[in-house]
Amino acid sequence: MEQRRGTDTAERSRSWGDERLSLLSAVGAALTDREVMRHALDQAVSELGGIAGLVHWSCGPAGSRKLRLVLASGLPLPVLRAWEEIRQDVAPLAPARAVRDGRFVWIPAAATEALAGPREDGRPSSGILPAATTVASVPLIGPDGPVGALSVLTGPWEPTGEQTAFLQAVGHWAERRLARSAAGPDEGDEPPWWQQRPGGPVLRQSLEAAKAGSWEWGVRTGEMRWDRAGLTLLGIPDSYERRIESWIDLIHPEDVPRVMAATEKSLRERSDYEAEYRVRRPDGTTGWVQSRAHLELDEHGEPVRMVGKVWDTTESRMARESVGHALRYMSDAFFAVNREWRITFLNVEAERLIGPAGQVLGRPLWEGPAGDVPELEERCRRAAAGGRPAGFDIRWPTDGRWYHIRLVSVPDGLTAYLTDVTDRRTRAARRAEAERAGAEQAARISELSNALADAVTTRDVVDVVAAHILPPFGASGLLMLSLEGGRLNVVGSVGYPLPFLRRIDGVPAFEGYRLLNEVLGARRPYFIPSAEEYERLFPDLAGNPAIAHKNAWAVLPLTASGNAIGTCSISFDEPRRFSADERTLLTALSGMVAQALARARLYDTEHARAQALQRGLLPRALPTPAAVTSTVRYLPASSGTDIGGDWYDVIPLSAERVALVIGDVMGHGLAEAATMGRLRTAVHTLANLELPPDEVLAHLNEVVSDLGDDSYATCLYALYDPVSGVCSLARAGHPPPLVVRPDGGVECLDSEPDPPLGATEPPFTTVDLRLPDGSLLVLYTDGLVESATRDIDTGIAECAQALTSERGRLLTSPPPRPHPDRPHPDRPEQDRPEQDGPEQDGPDRADHERLDRLCDLLVGAMLPAQQLTADDTALLIARLHGLAPGNIAGWPLPEGPVAAGLARAHVREQLTAWGLQELIATTELLAGELVANVVRHARGPTRLRLIRSRSLLCEVSDASPTTPRIRRAAETDEGGRGLQLVSALSQRWGTRYTAEGKCIWTEQPIPRTGTPS
Repeated sequence: MEQRRGTDTAERSRSWGDERLSLLSAVGAALTDREVMRHALDQAVSELGGIAGLVHWSCGPAGSRKLRLVLASGLPLPVLRAWEEIRQDVAPLAPARAVRDGRFVWIPAAATEALAGPREDGRPSSGILPAATTVASVPLIGPDGPVGALSVLTGPWEPTGEQTAFLQAVGHWAERRLARSAAGPDEGDEPPWWQQRPGGPVLRQSLEAAKAGSWEWGVRTGEMRWDRAGLTLLGIPDSYERRIESWIDLIHPEDVPRVMAATEKSLRERSDYEAEYRVRRPDGTTGWVQSRAHLELDEHGEPVRMVGKVWDTTESRMARESVGHALRYMSDAFFAVNREWRITFLNVEAERLIGPAGQVLGRPLWEGPAGDVPELEERCRRAAAGGRPAGFDIRWPTDGRWYHIRLVSVPDGLTAYLTDVTDRRTRAARRAEAERAGAEQAARISELSNALADAVTTRDVVDVVAAHILPPFGASGLLMLSLEGGRLNVVGSVGYPLPFLRRIDGVPAFEGYRLLNEVLGARRPYFIPSAEEYERLFPDLAGNPAIAHKNAWAVLPLTASGNAIGTCSISFDEPRRFSADERTLLTALSGMVAQALARARLYDTEHARAQALQRGLLPRALPTPAAVTSTVRYLPASSGTDIGGDWYDVIPLSAERVALVIGDVMGHGLAEAATMGRLRTAVHTLANLELPPDEVLAHLNEVVSDLGDDSYATCLYALYDPVSGVCSLARAGHPPPLVVRPDGGVECLDSEPDPPLGATEPPFTTVDLRLPDGSLLVLYTDGLVESATRDIDTGIAECAQALTSERGRLLTSPPPRPHPDRPHPDRPEQDRPEQDGPEQDGPDRADHERLDRLCDLLVGAMLPAQQLTADDTALLIARLHGLAPGNIAGWPLPEGPVAAGLARAHVREQLTAWGLQELIATTELLAGELVANVVRHARGPTRLRLIRSRSLLCEVSDASPTTPRIRRAAETDEGGRGLQLVSALSQRWGTRYTAEGKCIWTEQPIPRTGTPS
């Protein structure tokens, strides 16, 4: 499979390359040879992901074995200086090796950079490429062998086979295209391009387009040869005399000494030749040219020939002269120094600062006024050494004015630009003074803005305004009124007596209280400097200053989103005149306060609704079964108004068993709250069916799965049986419970949980724990132990540490219990508080209060009050109470009708022993009916059990899974009325499935008078 995939990739790559070459062939007919080579080069660079492309040609004199760079793309020429001319016999260079060996070559480019070496001035070459650069080259071949190379500079990776093939294909395509061009009708009298001497049509087109040509001078013979591009550049006819004198005659007489000196220096030192000079063409025109060449030596080291190139620099020379003229007369001072810090140029404005050009040119800069400027010399030397521009302000000693000097390092030294900034600095100083006066005001606004942004509730907004506005203005009072239902209600105040607040609270917004009515109606502030002014403006409110104990006011309207939402009054103990700046500032601040108050009111409203909905969905009070003493804490998230999906439940079941449930619907919002309500209802229904924990979770999983793929929930369902002391629990993605044993030891149930509801399929795992009487079961949601700064394992460990602390051990220790053979007495109905179940007696009440304090301890340790929480938290702590053996009695019963009579006898005997004679008759009847139902409709073995707790339970179990049901018996039916009788005589009755079959149970309240003392 992989081999076939690689073959397909290679075939697609070749197809793509062929299409690109076909496209070039289709559009290349109208292109010049130079354009053809450039397009081929661009395609090669693109295919290999390179940084530049090069084309070298054997364009020197015959037999010179020189490769010259005739075309480049991707990088500027200064970077490629080391590649301009290379020898074909230098093997480490990729183009030379490709031409020499006539094949594809890929080697590092570092060798070329090393050959480039430093420049004549000792500085490194500007054409240094990255160290990891490599070169891929293919030869350009004619009938007689390679005549050039096409190269791509790329990264350290070796080209793939497809890339190598494409590069070779591009080279072959260029060869064929240039061959057709060389044999075209315009050049038919010339041999093909690969047979031409250097300077033939292919190179000539490139050189002519660039206004550049090449030349060769035989030092010993004096013969001087130019290619066609060079002849065109210098205006020399084809019939010129090939002598060095022909070239000297072209040089401008004023430049001949300098050019000949450069030539003699090159011959004497065996170095490269370079000169810029003017030429006088035969047609009478004059222009500037630049010429550069190198010497070829014989085996004795003597010069044989000089080979070089020449190009037109007239335009660049004119541009430099224009720049120099502009620099000379520009308004800013400008001067330049060389590497010895001698002045080499200064313009007219710089002469005014440094001195006349005739006196200072060539002198060190520091001998003049510049030497008196503090730190100028040090900064100049630092800028020259670092090679980076630098700018700063200095005060010039000759005129006492300030200048901004900008230093720029150049190859030959340093240049400096000086701009007069004295007036600008003066204006800046004045602005700084004004800004300094307003800095405190801006800081106040910034602090107030940040504080208001953090304010969440209306109370928070009032506190922020009191803390950030009153002190800076020296105010002593704050009164914020909110417009609700056409009236202004007090939402917060500082420094006002209660009688005044009662007088102002609830006043009509647009009538009856003229000051506030006008502020709110006109939406403009009132600034009242004194109590006298207050009474003059509002005589109907003359008594208010005395009641409020204030003497100056700033009454501001609060407007948000174009709507008036209330007023804000800032008052003072003493009379006060408000300046224009204070009025503007207070008016601006009132807008910020209004926006914050509007957000806070919206939050308060939404938060109140969310809390009301949350309270409606959670249990209003926990039941108080005899088997557990429980307490709970629910803390909504402190950030945001969305309600969460955390829930908890304590569900009493038959035989004094209790189901403890805690869960968390993932997410926040109304949808999650609705899901939580559905799951609570489903849990109650499933629990009342007496299903084991794993089956309860399996049915809950179906409920969550039916809600959609994006609905998930975690749940822990624990079933405690006080008769056996076994707690069976199953959990779906929920954090493990903590078990606190009576001796204070804390154990974390670390078994692996099943996945969350909605994300798995049954079965679920059930864990059975045998817990001693008095143990604590701590159930919680992840909001208690997990946060953005704490992972869940760390949180569980911290929670266990809090339980084992000194105070934790004190609160987790079980209180003394009543005699184990006696049930807990109940209070009369009129003494019970509002709760689901009977009032707890003294020990139970003390234990409940102790568990309440334990909840507060855990919440305080895990969720500090000042810490914002992003998730809801539910915490349920239950103390487990087992039933003493003396409160449980059971007997096996024989099959047949005799079982009913034997059951009644057992009932009479046991209830007499428990002192419950008042319940004997009823219980005998109930037991007889239940046993008779088993004898008639079910099968054995049959067993009778009595449990004494807060109520009396009578259970009859058998091996039949059939559930009895009440049916309406006709008047003529002899049976069918037994279960109706059971329902009428018992407080509750029901059926639950067991491992052997089923159990039918009844529950009767124990009369208080029948409870043994």
